[in-house]
Amino acid sequence: MSYQILIVEDEPLVAKRLKRLTEEVLGDRQDEIVVVQSVTAAENQLKNHTTDLILLDLNLAGEDGFDLLKRFTAKAAHTIVVSAETARALEAFEYGVLDFVPKPFTKTRLAKALERLWLRSEPNQTPTKQLSFETHRGIEVISVDDIVFFKAADKYSEAILRAGETRFHGKSLNRLEDILAEEFVRTHKSYLVHQRAIQDIKSLEGSRYALSLKNGDQLPVGRTRVDHVRHLLEHQASQSLRS
Repeated sequence: MSYQILIVEDEPLVAKRLKRLTEEVLGDRQDEIVVVQSVTAAENQLKNHTTDLILLDLNLAGEDGFDLLKRFTAKAAHTIVVSAETARALEAFEYGVLDFVPKPFTKTRLAKALERLWLRSEPNQTPTKQLSFETHRGIEVISVDDIVFFKAADKYSEAILRAGETRFHGKSLNRLEDILAEEFVRTHKSYLVHQRAIQDIKSLEGSRYALSLKNGDQLPVGRTRVDHVRHLLEHQASQSLRS
């Protein structure tokens, strides 16, 4: 797979080096790398062109870094922060970034971050705690603990909240799974479920399976995922007994 990258960096020399090293790391995995210096230009690029990854500087002139983070992590693309604001790295991970590369950056550290696009075996040590959603009122930040499950909705994802409300996220289920693997489990190709929302799993006629949730909802379970979900439930039960 080849990736389309957007670099949002207002220092020309840093942007040039970041683009060069990204090209070297990705090689034939890259499709196109676009560099912009402003939020407006970045928004236009994301609106009009497919983007797989945003390399985002938190210290753009005149912009608050975490207002930027809330806006960009709501997009379909993954976000990797490239910033000197290392004291806020843990906070950045809590918003669902794929990685945080501190400035000054090396090619080796950048490569490790970029490899998260196709090597997903190493989860972030700091789990995602909140997600940003684009709504008609602007950006809304929601705790992941208030989300029961996600359902695939074309290229987007539909989030069902504990209060019964629905929100739509720009990321696909696959991309949400990348940043939510600590709390959520993929139970079906079309569903990503909060582990603590699961009640039990049932066998149905015709070798089908259903997931019962604590809120009363029932969701299908993919045959290839049944054993994994059962193991998860057994682990949760054993943890409850120990506590």
